[in-house]
Amino acid sequence: MNDWLSIAEGDAPLVVAFPHTGTDLADVAAQFRSPWLARRDTDWWIDQLYAFAGNMGATLVATRISRSVIDVNRDPSGASLYPGQATTELCPTTTFDGETLYEGSFPDPTEIARRRALWFDPYHAALAGQIERLRARHGKVVLYDAHSIRSHVPRLFDGALPQFNIGTNGGTTCDPALASAIEAVCAASGRSHVLDGRFRGGWTTRHYGRPESGVHAIQMELAIRGYMDEPATPDAANWPTPFDPARAAALADILSPILKAAHAFTLQKA
Repeated sequence: MNDWLSIAEGDAPLVVAFPHTGTDLADVAAQFRSPWLARRDTDWWIDQLYAFAGNMGATLVATRISRSVIDVNRDPSGASLYPGQATTELCPTTTFDGETLYEGSFPDPTEIARRRALWFDPYHAALAGQIERLRARHGKVVLYDAHSIRSHVPRLFDGALPQFNIGTNGGTTCDPALASAIEAVCAASGRSHVLDGRFRGGWTTRHYGRPESGVHAIQMELAIRGYMDEPATPDAANWPTPFDPARAAALADILSPILKAAHAFTLQKA
């Protein structure tokens, strides 16, 4: 097993993926302008927020490699997931705020291919294997791609991001009943939510979501304010703020029925 890849197998027809929790800058750390800057856009503590998922029988797949090294939720061809909108690349060259990540030259095609072979391809081989294992056993499986982001990133979106951002790429990656069930939990929470807004699902959701084949994929992008304190201006002294289970409990209490709704969906007859 690769020491940068974490897989916790469960028996329920539910896979929870964590593509952006990693902070390991691997063998390219010295190329970045700043280790802190390279790690700033991490989906901080999201695996701890969803720690309850393992007790529900979900399979958990996570990479410890930082998204700044290679983003396993981007199209490996390099095509933009959001044409005409600001985003980051397979091997990002800037932060979400547009700051240059590298001290010198950017990764060239040879280097990008090396990183893809080392980290991207094994991550997706593992994810695909777990999805197929559960689909073969249950006939239907939900892939839940777990994310979070700072509430205010003007380069990427205007104003404050809703608390819950559900992505199904316009309804193509899962049965509408699954999206509706998750939307209902979000609405009942009283917190803001949107379906297929600014974040409609990354490459993972779009690649694996094949409802007609029994694989239903959905992305959940959380505004990070829901479970940790956000400074107005993040810097190396104040970001990230520590994970506080008590602080995060209220959001976890909403995420738990969201995953339960996803699990219940898999048990419904077609």
